[in-house]
Amino acid sequence: MFSAMKRLVPVLALLGAMSLMTGCAVNRASATLSPGADLSAIKTAYVVRHDNDKNNVNQIIKSKLESKGYVVTTGPELPVPYAADVSVTYIDKWMWDITMYMIELTINFRDPKTNFPIATGNSLHTSLTRKSPDEMVEEVLTNIQSAPKK
Repeated sequence: MFSAMKRLVPVLALLGAMSLMTGCAVNRASATLSPGADLSAIKTAYVVRHDNDKNNVNQIIKSKLESKGYVVTTGPELPVPYAADVSVTYIDKWMWDITMYMIELTINFRDPKTNFPIATGNSLHTSLTRKSPDEMVEEVLTNIQSAPKK
């Protein structure tokens, strides 16, 4: 009995050590369009900068949209209607793991007259699969543009 326990202890210790070494490697990227949404008609965009944005995510979104051929302005939230084909809002979530990094980004394309979301994209990358803010914005915008029409 004692010898069987003696052999079991190293196995249990190894299993315990291995369970402590597993990290959380989660990533998710998705996008949806509202029924009838036509993103091909969009030429101009207004990126709404939220008050708590300390990382200038609005500027990253603006730059990425401009690189895709849109005419983009950015600024504070304004009363509807916006003087653009679409207003763009975002929610960025940040996490600390040795350094600060963006863990999740959601971008909404909204009807400039009603503020109703016509397209939504989301990207989530935990510490082991983290991406830079530029890469997160690019991933979300690409997913929105390639989302299947309903």
